[in-house]
Amino acid sequence: MAFFRIGVFQFAPAFGEVDKNLARVEKAVEASERADLVVLPELFATGYQFVSHAEVGKLAEPVPGGPTTQFLLRLAKERCCVVVGGLAEKDGEAVYNAAVSVGSNGVLALYRKIHLFAEETVWFRPGDRPLPVFEARGTRVGIMVCFDWRFPEAARTLTLRGTDILAHPANLVHPHCPDAMVTRSLENRVFSATANRTGAEERGGKEKISFTGRSQVVSPEGERLIAMDAEEENFRVVEIDPALARDKHVTPQNDILRDRRPEFYER
Repeated sequence: MAFFRIGVFQFAPAFGEVDKNLARVEKAVEASERADLVVLPELFATGYQFVSHAEVGKLAEPVPGGPTTQFLLRLAKERCCVVVGGLAEKDGEAVYNAAVSVGSNGVLALYRKIHLFAEETVWFRPGDRPLPVFEARGTRVGIMVCFDWRFPEAARTLTLRGTDILAHPANLVHPHCPDAMVTRSLENRVFSATANRTGAEERGGKEKISFTGRSQVVSPEGERLIAMDAEEENFRVVEIDPALARDKHVTPQNDILRDRRPEFYER
């Protein structure tokens, strides 16, 4: 049995206070037992509720040269781990709701969210890259961000590309996601690690946004290995066996990938 340790950090970022948010991540991770994979929330460095394009442009950063990615690179090197976290990415004039994966030797993957939610469609361009899969200590990790959970095609695509663990940075506001991610894990026989945020934001006269917390790690059998509540700020780590995600049998006769009938799934 080859063990692999997943850590998820749940907290309430302070809007626009990048240095403060990075420091909180560093303190939490350094105070905890070591993880091979650390998953942080969506837009964990900036906060979520933007009020203008100028504000988005000011807080967005290039990858890998921006301070958030550089911080993650240092953290990954110091802790000998891989980190996945969400950030506002600037690429020329374009800004994306992105997630970056970094290891001790550099950037492993950059994903730009393909399913934008609500006002994200105002501030960000839709993602223009495939759903990525990368390797961490012999384990294959795929990235999906927040609202991607509503689209089973995202998790299935990552599974078909060989994913063992779905790394899922999130800023969730709907209560259904934790249960839906149990289904995503079951229907694909993969682990899933959702790092959500807590707290609320109410800026620029806009309606208050409250985040649901309940970060979790789910096994291929649908068991919640980590289950946080709606409010706790915590970094929690669980040990898994990635080989469980490579056995796609649900009975001796049934393999969920082999038994697919894609010729009947066409429109």
